[in-house]
Amino acid sequence: MSNDPLLQPYQLKHLTLKNRIMITSHEPAYPEDGMPKERYRAYHVERAKAGVALTMTAGSASVARDSPPVFNNILAWKDEVVGHMKALTDACHDEGCAVMIQLTHLGRRTRWDKADWLPVVSPGHEREPAHRAFPKKMEDWDISRIIEDYADAAERMQAAGLDGIELEAYGHLMDQFWSPLTNELEAPYGGDLDNRLRFGFDVLRAIRARCGEEFIVGVRYTGDECLPGGTTAEDGLAISHKLKDSGLVDFLNVVKGHIDTDPGLTDLIPIQGMKGAPHLDFAGEIRAATNFPTFHAAKIPDVATARHAIASGKLDMVGMTRAHMADPHLVRKVIEGREDDIRPCVGANYCLDRIYQGGMALCLHNPSTGREIEMPHAIEKAGTKKRITVVGAGPAGLEAARVAAERGHEVTVLEAADQPGGQIRLTALQERRREMSSIIAWRFDQCTKKGVNFQFNAFAEAEDVIATAPDEVIIATGGLPHTEVLSEGNELVVSAWDILSGDVKPGQTVLVYDDAGDHAGLQAADLISATGAKVEIVTPDRAFAPEVMAMNLVPYMRALQARDTTFTVTWRLASVVREGNQLKARLGSDYGDVMRERLVDQVVVNHGTRPLDELYFDLKPQSRNLGEVNYDALSTGGVQAVIRNPDAGFRLFRIGDAVAARNTHAAIYDALRLVRGL
Repeated sequence: MSNDPLLQPYQLKHLTLKNRIMITSHEPAYPEDGMPKERYRAYHVERAKAGVALTMTAGSASVARDSPPVFNNILAWKDEVVGHMKALTDACHDEGCAVMIQLTHLGRRTRWDKADWLPVVSPGHEREPAHRAFPKKMEDWDISRIIEDYADAAERMQAAGLDGIELEAYGHLMDQFWSPLTNELEAPYGGDLDNRLRFGFDVLRAIRARCGEEFIVGVRYTGDECLPGGTTAEDGLAISHKLKDSGLVDFLNVVKGHIDTDPGLTDLIPIQGMKGAPHLDFAGEIRAATNFPTFHAAKIPDVATARHAIASGKLDMVGMTRAHMADPHLVRKVIEGREDDIRPCVGANYCLDRIYQGGMALCLHNPSTGREIEMPHAIEKAGTKKRITVVGAGPAGLEAARVAAERGHEVTVLEAADQPGGQIRLTALQERRREMSSIIAWRFDQCTKKGVNFQFNAFAEAEDVIATAPDEVIIATGGLPHTEVLSEGNELVVSAWDILSGDVKPGQTVLVYDDAGDHAGLQAADLISATGAKVEIVTPDRAFAPEVMAMNLVPYMRALQARDTTFTVTWRLASVVREGNQLKARLGSDYGDVMRERLVDQVVVNHGTRPLDELYFDLKPQSRNLGEVNYDALSTGGVQAVIRNPDAGFRLFRIGDAVAARNTHAAIYDALRLVRGL
């Protein structure tokens, strides 16, 4: 038996959880037709196999037709969900992992123009800023039918063999009743705290009447909305006691904050650069006050913090949800004493930001997450050992080297710089994004353990590559900033990279032209504005920084809005000319023949990168495949078998930004699926 606090069993009612680590409810947006089918099941089973004690499915499975999904939620109001949930639950149970699901009615946190175009409902008329739908103020018959909808959905989950359910009471309909900010009803469902809680307790009683006393039921709720006029910490403590004393609830899952705006959501589910485990002490205070089973998750990305949460008695079960997206085998590595092999969550929040834009959750630096079927996490050994030379030690090159070494190949990496990192070295120079460096550090460590030969300060020419006698050559040289986008004055501008690297000192009045919409433009603006400079961010798009996405935008906005920063959309930088000791920037528009001018002392252009591909084209005619890639094989993880020049000694491939400017996930995914097929 281990003495590790995380590996101790926990008894929840009749259910024995084999350790203290759980995956809290979340919606990775993998359902098909609203059902958790093969992809969804494979995602949870992968983590169950690795030893997690409890996996909670669904970031809110919808209990009613008039709660349409806005990010591909499970439809728990359909009877057909039972079979799919049973298959998932049985598979996880076979691995000794308990399964629960979160049920909800979204209330106003959705839109009327989704699914059946039914009106959004809420106990008040106030719309939610995030989804912008003005709700219908609920009538008595709405309340009655939705209570029954909850009970029906709970009964379906019990029929599917789940160990329990939790109800969501933050931001969704139940919390819209609880919060004085959104509940405009009169008694019996509006008014004082007990009346506002009545809907929630009516739902709980209906579920108990339908599912019995043994079925495990919990509530995930906010103990403090952190909003003027909203539910206070004092209210939250009272609610916690009322939930415990009701006898209707078996555990509390505590959060802090609100999710009706992007900043609120980001504070409740913090991202990189924000304080780690910011609400852990708050959850611990509720546990201490109630002495009742308490779960919690909010930026607890590492084992040390999770261990502290349990050892200190703050929590009974600790949620490590995004951490399990980064490394599904986290618990197994803890059990085996290999914590230093855990792929770290870097808080990039690519997972959540994608679902709020309508995509499925993907981990920035684990491309197998969500692709467990077509791109398994386990790396198989190759049938034949080869010599593989990788040029470039950024995220793409390091991933290629790591996967090749895992497969048993002999790997050499040539890197022009004196250390690995590529573009991430620039990104991580900013304190708020320094966690990104773990993407590099983890891969470099894994490569070193596998015996990869790194040659730094090696600006490789074609003959240097050929001298390694490779069977396969992978060009991962990345790209360089492209700023020649003007009709006049290209020589007068600097790149975002120039600012981030410190090669160019920030000006005092600066125009940042961001036509790429990624982090580099905002990082440069952030760095410049921090010096006290006046900054204007200009973009031809309808909204600035669309590639950064909602939750990642929040820290930038908080910094930039507090300074002398202006945001200008739908204008395109046309030219820059000198005017005395200043620069005159001329702005045009895609919408019409109009022009504006700005006088500044510096113009920064962020227009993405162009491939650094000279080496690739030097090697291309000497390669067996002439650089050609079989895209069908690449897309499915198949074997690359293209031969165009059979007398040549090596095949040649390029990946990441050496192909085209994309993002870190794309670069790593390129490497993983290519090398699996070599």
